[in-house]
Amino acid sequence: MIKNISNLGDAAVYCDFGSEVDKKTNSNVIKYFKSIKNNNFEFIKNLTPSYNKLIISFDLKKTNFSKIKKLIENIEIIKDEKLLSKHIVVPVCCESSLSLDIERVEEKLKLKKNKILENFFSKEYFCYMTGFVAGMPFLGDLDKNMRVKRLETPRVKVPKGSVGITEQFANVYTFESPGGWNIIGNTPLEIFNANNENEPNLINPGDSISFKMITIEEFKKINGN
Repeated sequence: MIKNISNLGDAAVYCDFGSEVDKKTNSNVIKYFKSIKNNNFEFIKNLTPSYNKLIISFDLKKTNFSKIKKLIENIEIIKDEKLLSKHIVVPVCCESSLSLDIERVEEKLKLKKNKILENFFSKEYFCYMTGFVAGMPFLGDLDKNMRVKRLETPRVKVPKGSVGITEQFANVYTFESPGGWNIIGNTPLEIFNANNENEPNLINPGDSISFKMITIEEFKKINGN
């Protein structure tokens, strides 16, 4: 499953699963990620999975590249049924004040708003990775007729909870931050909770996600307004 294992600096290992960005490749990344994580090796400091790569940072005082490479090559991999992935339903309001880029998306895709939202909400998505800002999930895969490029000029501030699309992915902004994704709605759900030290992410790699459209009244109620 791993194409290549190499050094990344003095105290990290780079596991390359190939160049493909698809569910099968990413599932292999997640299997290795969870298999290593579940062992709680004291000499491993951090694990960073992405679409098709896994970076393993280790304590150079306790181990070295050769030992980590051997561990990766011989570790028992979690079976699919033990991945413990979740299915999460994320409510999204697409009222005009929250769907900041819907007109741009209509123009780029040559589709009306109703059809765009129908396409978006009819799919189940897969979390490939989290990152960029803490807990932000990268969710695939959008249908080819729903793929639109990033904004030419990124926003300085994207509101927290914004749901965006770019290329084959959808995401949720877990904090107010800069960004160039096309915003089509907003969720009142807390996708990242820094106060929950054990499980701060609501959505983790390997989870499946459905989006559910809600009204502005429902949005305000969930948001406590």
